Amino acid sequence: MNREEITLLGFEIVSYAGDARSKLMDALKAAQEGNYIEAEELVEAANTCIVDAHRAQTSLLQKEAAGEDLAFSVTLMHGQDHLMTTLLLKDLMKHMIELYKRGE
Repeated sequence: MNREEITLLGFEIVSYAGDARSKLMDALKAAQEGNYIEAEELVEAANTCIVDAHRAQTSLLQKEAAGEDLAFSVTLMHGQDHLMTTLLLKDLMKHMIELYKRGE
């Protein structure tokens, strides 16, 4: 893959992770308002975005594992950062939604 292709893949990961993050924050708001079914649906929608981001990431890992020399891209690093923090946010949201449920 050339640098441009890797940069585009980075943008793809940023986009999916960003969509997931937005859905997770919306899920928290729904839970705060007592809309637990909506909150859980938003978490599931976020998970779908995360799976798509993982697919993009996995394609790179497979190429590197096959010995392909991949160009460096700050955009890809940015995408990896977004994905990592979104995964953490997903885990936290599940716990926070559960805490809101117990508080009623």
